[in-house]
Amino acid sequence: MRITVLGTGSWGTALAQVLADNGNDVVLWGISDDEVNDINENHHNSRYFQAPISEALRATKEIACVKGSDVLLAAVPSMAIESVLKQAAEYVDTPLIVINVAKGFHPVTHERMSEVIRKTMPEEKTKAIVSLIGPSHAEEVILRLVTCVNAVSDDMEAAETVQKLFSNDYFRVYRNDDVIGAEVGVAVKNIIALASGILEGIGQGDNARAALMTRGLAEMTRFGTALGGRQETYLGLDGVGDLIVTCTSRHSRNFMAGLQIGQEGADSFFRNNKKTVEGVAACKVVYNEAKKRGIEMPITEQIYQVLYEGKAPAEAARSLMARDLKPETAGVYQKN
Repeated sequence: MRITVLGTGSWGTALAQVLADNGNDVVLWGISDDEVNDINENHHNSRYFQAPISEALRATKEIACVKGSDVLLAAVPSMAIESVLKQAAEYVDTPLIVINVAKGFHPVTHERMSEVIRKTMPEEKTKAIVSLIGPSHAEEVILRLVTCVNAVSDDMEAAETVQKLFSNDYFRVYRNDDVIGAEVGVAVKNIIALASGILEGIGQGDNARAALMTRGLAEMTRFGTALGGRQETYLGLDGVGDLIVTCTSRHSRNFMAGLQIGQEGADSFFRNNKKTVEGVAACKVVYNEAKKRGIEMPITEQIYQVLYEGKAPAEAARSLMARDLKPETAGVYQKN
């Protein structure tokens, strides 16, 4: 197949290599001269990886490269998907599958990524929308280390096409039709990963992180099912799987952002951060949606207060520990 990957960042490059390894005709579109030239001339993307990348990959700054594509893979930050797809849509000449790999929400409308894509891409140019999401770090995929993710869509034929397109001996794709549950899960886990980094930053250990991930999973499940997701989704790759990898790895931007916040405070983080940290924006969306819907989200509430109301990270941890004592339950409709 002919595939255009929108974005020459770490995840776009890693997934493009998977597709090239599987014999597809792949081109990456990007806006950085350095990244485009590095891919074409040196077979590296040195801004993100030390390892070389497939010599079959090529890159361009001309978005007209989407002409003739069978598949369009959007590997740009959630806040940029709308504007980039509007540009790309002008050059789409035949209906194609759009693959989303961003994990977040629209910052204004609070829509999930597949909803944003559906509103942005003209219906006559879109065969189907599939989210390729799950526990994965680009830094490992580029080295061809074993990874499992989900192709999530309400179109199971398209999900199966994506599944076959990517799957090989190091990259395995499952299918899932719970679009709401999966897309909410992979967005909310970024908030919990921020909290995990903060815990390390203030000097807490494995015990605290285990408790955080367990109660974070309950919080994620409660929020996602209230929005229409299925409870069992949160025991899979787009729930507990993505939660584990993001809360425990220094490859995770959200964990590392939380670590910095825990050590130096949120003000320092916002002054110095130059990376996309999806959990920061997602926290504001989830906090406001939970308040509006009456969903109790104590971890999200404390992270919101740290990020946007100046609360000290250590004080946020103490607030969680001081909550009323109660039986343990991960029940969807029970209070956390």
